[in-house]
Amino acid sequence: MNKVLVIGGGYGGLRAIESLQDQNDIEIILVDQNPYHYLQTEAYGYIAGQLDVHDIAIDLQSWCEGFKRVKFIQTKITSVDFKAKVVYSQDEEITFDYAILAVGARTNFFSFIEGLRENSYGVKFLNRAFNFRKEFENLLYNKLNTKLSEKGQKFNIAIGGAGLSGVEVAAEMAYVLNNYEKTIGVRAKDINIYLIDASATILPGTSSFIIKNTKKRLEKLGVKILINAFISKVDSKKISFKEGEDLEYCFMIFTGGIKAPPLNEAIDCEKNRINQLVVDKTLNVSGYKNVFAIGDCVEMRDEHSKILPPTAQSAERSAEYVAKAIKTRIEKKEPEPFKANIMGMFVALGGKYAVGEVFKFIKVQGYTAYLLKKAITYGYYKGLKPRINTGFKNRIKNKTI
Repeated sequence: MNKVLVIGGGYGGLRAIESLQDQNDIEIILVDQNPYHYLQTEAYGYIAGQLDVHDIAIDLQSWCEGFKRVKFIQTKITSVDFKAKVVYSQDEEITFDYAILAVGARTNFFSFIEGLRENSYGVKFLNRAFNFRKEFENLLYNKLNTKLSEKGQKFNIAIGGAGLSGVEVAAEMAYVLNNYEKTIGVRAKDINIYLIDASATILPGTSSFIIKNTKKRLEKLGVKILINAFISKVDSKKISFKEGEDLEYCFMIFTGGIKAPPLNEAIDCEKNRINQLVVDKTLNVSGYKNVFAIGDCVEMRDEHSKILPPTAQSAERSAEYVAKAIKTRIEKKEPEPFKANIMGMFVALGGKYAVGEVFKFIKVQGYTAYLLKKAITYGYYKGLKPRINTGFKNRIKNKTI
């Protein structure tokens, strides 16, 4: 029996397990420091109050118990010894035959921006998204209690980073504010959302179709877009720029970049400038043919050597490839090089509206794009639920709860 250790219960880790669990000669151990899987791609809806916790988090213990040979251990891996085929956690040593590093990434609160880390929220972790949601709801509550004579007081919400996450959060919050005019009336118009990026455009690296139609939608929702805006300092009340006037704000979310998690520092291999692991063409780490890395913790490239964006889709494609590569190696064969490409991209833009492309030539926007994006998300979530239900029933049957 081959023991496969999966470190990280994100999109890549779960997809790898799903792709491996049907092999009778494989047993799988999933390790994560959290007891839940966080659907980070849906964070924009949760922050804006459109979704609840049960929509964006699932129990990993129950999910794993929905399989025959998958075990979950909640612990934090602190160091690794790939040569000895063992990893060390806060609680125990775990041996393996094959290992998959799927530890994701965290928000890169740039150290050269004074006060950024202390005065802004990220969305990479569920607790950070929860804190930001509380701030947003508190603001709405306070506006509801404001006297009309005080209506002129402005409240600015700042979102640093106009990539996919920043744009989706800005759009959903703006949409919610527009709807809240029905309940808190004209007070909602005193809340402004600023989307800030140092790049010359929103969604850098995407197509002109997506950029153009996203910008049009954001402006219609009332989002104020600041591009070529270099933040130099953030304190508790205002954001300072290298050029231009300061921006007073009530709270800020930062989605302007990622960096690899602390575990990467304990791994002796080549890394890039944000500490992501640099792997070979079969996604192996440091020449170890039994150790793979997938998702945001690794610098992945397509067949044309172009760096793939750190998205859930990239994590899942790499996971599927690694699962197949492990099966191939067990059979004493060599896998083909990783050649995954991004099949498409969708941007949720508030309410039942989105913009997207599929295979670079199918372009959609509005309600149609929204339905396609929701179908993808729904399919993913509904694929998880049967395993959770099966695992929960198994625990009752075995009287472990």
